[in-house]
Amino acid sequence: MTDYSPEQLLALIKNQKVKGFLADDEALALYQYARNVPAPCLEIGSYCGLSTMLLGTACKKSENTLYAVDHHRGSEEHQCGEEYHDVDLYDEQQKQMNSFPAFRRSLSIANIEQHVVPLVCSSSTAARHWKTPLGLVFVDGGHSHESSMFDCMAWSQHLVSGGLLLVHDIFPRPEDGGQGPYFALQAVLNTGDFELLPQINSLGALRRK
Repeated sequence: MTDYSPEQLLALIKNQKVKGFLADDEALALYQYARNVPAPCLEIGSYCGLSTMLLGTACKKSENTLYAVDHHRGSEEHQCGEEYHDVDLYDEQQKQMNSFPAFRRSLSIANIEQHVVPLVCSSSTAARHWKTPLGLVFVDGGHSHESSMFDCMAWSQHLVSGGLLLVHDIFPRPEDGGQGPYFALQAVLNTGDFELLPQINSLGALRRK
C-alpha cells in the first residue's frame, strides 16, 4: 500500500476533493511538526479528515498514533443557515450534520486507518478522564471564545516537555477573522510554560518548555 509524501498527499486531497479549510503551507507545516514528536498526537476538530490525513501520515511514518476528536455534528459555523454550512454533509433523515462518513473515507484514501483512533465525541467528553501524555495537540474545533479557550487550556496540560500546541485560524486583528483561537493561544502562552514559535499563515504554534 502507498505511503504518501506530504506533497503527494496535497495532490491526493485536491484530486479526491477532500473538504477542509487548511492552506497548503499550513497543511505541510502540520505534517512536519508531527513527524518527530516524542509522544502520541491529538487533534480537536477532524471535520472531513483533511488535517487527519497530514497528521496521520506523519504518525504512520514514525510509528506513532493520532487521536482524532470530533463529534462530527459540525461546529457553530457549519449549522444550517451559517456561513460554512455544507448541504453535502447534512443528514436529511436525522436533521443534523454528519461529517463522519467523509472522515472515514479520508482515512481510507490515505491508508492510515491503523494509525488513527477516531474519538466520536465532544472535546469536553474526551478530556474528562484523559491520562495519555501527548507530543502534539492540534486545535481546530469550535471557534467561539468558550470552545477555543477550553480546547487550548484543557489539552495543553497533557503535552510533554517539548510538545507542540498548534492552533488554526489565529488572527491577531479582529478585521481578519474571529478572535476566539487567538485569545486562547495567548492564554496558554501567558501561563509561562510555553514558548511562541513562528506563525505559518493562520497556524499558531507553541512549544512546551
